[in-house]
Amino acid sequence: MTDTYTAFEGLRRLASGPLTDIAPTIKRAETRAAEPILIFNDATGRAIDLDLRGSVDDMLKWLAKTSEPPAAASEPRGRGRPKLGVVAREVTLLPRHWEWLNAQPGGASVALRKLVEAARRNNGGADRLRAARDAAYHFMSAMAGNLAHFEEASRALFADDRRRFSSLIAAWPVDIRDHVVRLAYADAA
Repeated sequence: MTDTYTAFEGLRRLASGPLTDIAPTIKRAETRAAEPILIFNDATGRAIDLDLRGSVDDMLKWLAKTSEPPAAASEPRGRGRPKLGVVAREVTLLPRHWEWLNAQPGGASVALRKLVEAARRNNGGADRLRAARDAAYHFMSAMAGNLAHFEEASRALFADDRRRFSSLIAAWPVDIRDHVVRLAYADAA
């Protein structure tokens, strides 16, 4: 899945989509912008820095280079199974936890992978909701932190009180309001 981004000039939304798709719009707007242009990662709600120097073609070339995976030859070879994407890391557990893991069929690694996959299946919805709320909050903090009812809206967001949240942000600029709602509740629709 491709990451999407949303660019704002002041309180007005310029464009949304993959960065390579919206970069030309951002570049054109940058030459005439009366207000700062901010670009947000829709998955996290956090602002990103984008080098707007040079032409649109220069930007697209730079974006293409930065999105390419690093060459396999430059990756350090270590423990794990790098070709499969397995990376060895340290896990700190109590001795009784290690005893239980080592007694499982396939050993500790297999048992841990099964536990992680089960948790992902069981908690996937809650994890997505939490991530959506966090993204909405990060975006709100950057773009609406000085707007009326920001604190109360933040509390309503984290309390999952959608009716109160909607009423508190109703007077916000339409592009800001709509984007916050899209970030917070896209999965709920």
